[in-house]
Amino acid sequence: MTERSHDDLDEPDTFEAAPGPALPVPYVVKTAASLSLHFSFAATQSRMDLRHPDRLTLAYTRTMMGFLLFSAQARRIAMIGLGGGSLVRFMLAHLPEVELKVVENNAEVLELRQTFLLPADDERFKVRLADGAEFVRDPPRHFDALLVDAFDGNGQPEALATRTFYQDCRDTLTDEGVLAVNLCPGFADFEPQLERLRQVFDEQVLVVTDVECSNAIAFATQGDLLAQFERHGWRWRDRLADAPRKQLMPALVGVSRTLQRFRTHSSSINT
Repeated sequence: MTERSHDDLDEPDTFEAAPGPALPVPYVVKTAASLSLHFSFAATQSRMDLRHPDRLTLAYTRTMMGFLLFSAQARRIAMIGLGGGSLVRFMLAHLPEVELKVVENNAEVLELRQTFLLPADDERFKVRLADGAEFVRDPPRHFDALLVDAFDGNGQPEALATRTFYQDCRDTLTDEGVLAVNLCPGFADFEPQLERLRQVFDEQVLVVTDVECSNAIAFATQGDLLAQFERHGWRWRDRLADAPRKQLMPALVGVSRTLQRFRTHSSSINT
C-alpha cells in the first residue's frame, strides 16, 4: 500500500459514504449526570459523564483501550465509528501525542458532535463522513491502531464484517499495529465474524468479553500476539497520568488475564 503524505489528512477525503439503505436515526437521552446516544431503547451506543466528559463510563470502551497492551506507544490511530466520541475525548485528553482520524457514515451522528463536546478538526483530530469499508480499502497511511466500533439498529453493518474488510484492516496496520473490534455476542453473525478474523490474522486474535457481558472486544495483530504483548505490555502506563491510568487498569488487567488463557491454549495446541 502506498501511503499518502501527512498533508493529505487536511484535504477532503475521496471515500465518501455511498448511498445505501436508510441509516438509523440517533437520539440523545439526558439525565442530571449524563448524556447517552441511542438508536433504540434496547442498547446504549455511548454515554458521557457530564461532570467528567473524558471519563470512559461504559465498560467496553475501557476494554477497547487494551490495544495499548500490544502497541504501547501507538500514535497514529484510526477509528471507524464516532458515536458519542467517548474514546476520542479520552485519548485527546490523556494521550496528547496521539493523532486521531475518525470516519463515521451517519451524518446525523456527526451533527451531534458539539452536543457530545467533541472539538473541531485540528492537526491532531479529524472526522470525516465516510464509509468505513472504503476507508480501509484506500487509507491515507498505515496506522499503529485501528479501532472499529460501528453499529446500526441491527448490529454491525455487513460491510464491516466480511473477510475482505478484515484483510483491508490488516493491510492498514503498521508492522506492530493492532486492530480492536467491538463485537456483540448476542448477534447471529458473532461466531462467523470471529472465524473470519482468525483466518485473516492467522489465529492471532484475542477475544475479551467486558464485565457487563454485552460486548466482546477482539484484538488482532499482524505478528505473534503473545510476543507483541511481551514487547509492549505495561509500558503504556508511562504515558498516562495517575487518574486515567487507574481508570484503565482493571480493564487492562482483565485483558492480560484473558491473554494468559490464550497463552495456555496456544501452548496446548503446539505440544
